[in-house]
Amino acid sequence: MRLFTAVTLGDALTAEAGRGIERLRPLAPDAKWVKPEGVHLTLLFLGDVDASRLPELRDALEPVGLYHAPFALSVAGGGTFGPPSHPRVLWADVRGDTAALKALQADVARALEPLGFASEHAEYTAHLTLARARPLRGDPALAACARELRDAKWGEGRVDRLVLFESAQGHYAPRLEVPLERG
Repeated sequence: MRLFTAVTLGDALTAEAGRGIERLRPLAPDAKWVKPEGVHLTLLFLGDVDASRLPELRDALEPVGLYHAPFALSVAGGGTFGPPSHPRVLWADVRGDTAALKALQADVARALEPLGFASEHAEYTAHLTLARARPLRGDPALAACARELRDAKWGEGRVDRLVLFESAQGHYAPRLEVPLERG
């Protein structure tokens, strides 16, 4: 199974992000766009994991929820990764209680490190991936999308759980949901 940990942003913000993606899609028709129902914030990518390891992942992740209270995030603005003339990734900016998000991500990484899963990045940066360029050299059309995103405001959502997702053929299926329960 190809697994990753993530948080979702609630139904209203997910729906608004979906509408935003649909408005931007015609500006970069060759890009690989995120499916609106798959909008999430990845915390830690685990990669290919044998299904027999699900119980140990559950045992490592469930205690994390006890130390975190639900929190609010918003999405507004955005930008690109890669060369400005040929960006490779289009993203929306995540705002709000990003300190709570970073703390949750750090605890997830700490909980999974003894199981052999390491964070890809030294410091976690919250962003909502919207599209990726298909050509390796990037897609100039994503720069036009970023200009359109500059003044976008997609609203606020409540993060109340940590999710272990399986990615299979472009679809994300939850394999474990851990409520954030600190009072």
